[in-house]
Amino acid sequence: MTQEFIKEMEALLHEQKKTILESLASQSDEMRDLVKSVESGDEADVAADAIDRTLLTSLGSQDANRLKLIQNTFERISQGKYGYCVACGKEIPEERLRALPYALMCINCASAEERRNR
Repeated sequence: MTQEFIKEMEALLHEQKKTILESLASQSDEMRDLVKSVESGDEADVAADAIDRTLLTSLGSQDANRLKLIQNTFERISQGKYGYCVACGKEIPEERLRALPYALMCINCASAEERRNR
């Protein structure tokens, strides 16, 4: 996996995060102030602030989950672990990451996890 690809995925993740936060900001004036405080922090601060209870309450569970996954992905990028399956350690194919840039598992491990959770 090239650094160029990782930078491309990082930019896409920033755009997705921005879209989620803009959606939240448009919902109410009160939340707009919270979003601004989240956007003004560095990535480490944002990871903590983005999971704030108020924010999670305001977001739908799907958006809250996506926001957490995006924040975790930023951490994995900074640690040099992006693109590697958390279950088996193998590289996640670029095609999967293009479809789901915050994927934590390769398709085989993700499928096995889903079967176990049924």
